[in-house]
Amino acid sequence: MSQLFRNKYRIPSARLVGWDYSRPGAYFVTICTRNRVCWFGGVKNGKMVLSDIGKIVHDEWAKTPKIRPNVKLDEFVVMPNHFHGILIIKNDDVRTIRPNVVETTRRVVSTKTATEPERKTTLKPNSLGSIIGQFKSVCTKRIRAVNDPEFQWQSRFHDHIIRNEPELFRIRQYIRNNPAKWERDRNR
Repeated sequence: MSQLFRNKYRIPSARLVGWDYSRPGAYFVTICTRNRVCWFGGVKNGKMVLSDIGKIVHDEWAKTPKIRPNVKLDEFVVMPNHFHGILIIKNDDVRTIRPNVVETTRRVVSTKTATEPERKTTLKPNSLGSIIGQFKSVCTKRIRAVNDPEFQWQSRFHDHIIRNEPELFRIRQYIRNNPAKWERDRNR
């Protein structure tokens, strides 16, 4: 499903056309390690046990609302080779989860990692893509500086726009139950 652009193949964005990813809303995000390498720890007896690298990822995610006052975190979990989290971009004048919104999508967005060359970006400041890109970049720098210079994220991330309270509840349950289902669903 790649497209040829300037004599190079690229994967087209699955971004919801017309959706402003900097607007208030709740987003379910999944970020994976490159080649699904288990850098972040392991699951023992249905509970996630974080490695030192996993602790860095956990700590950096927890810092997100301190760095960006327009962001609120909801449920999240660091798994052995991926991360799930609910991030809410807020605006005090607008309700962030609106039951009447029917638009939804899963998309994959490219974000720069520490080994990729500098390139121009069209991401809006404080948009979901810029927030995730900065999170991945800071984690990568810290992990490579103190633990392992070989660490890499997958170059993209998945997101889902959360449309209503029942969907938010269902996704929270999925995140909470993820460690207990690791042996069954380790590649999801």
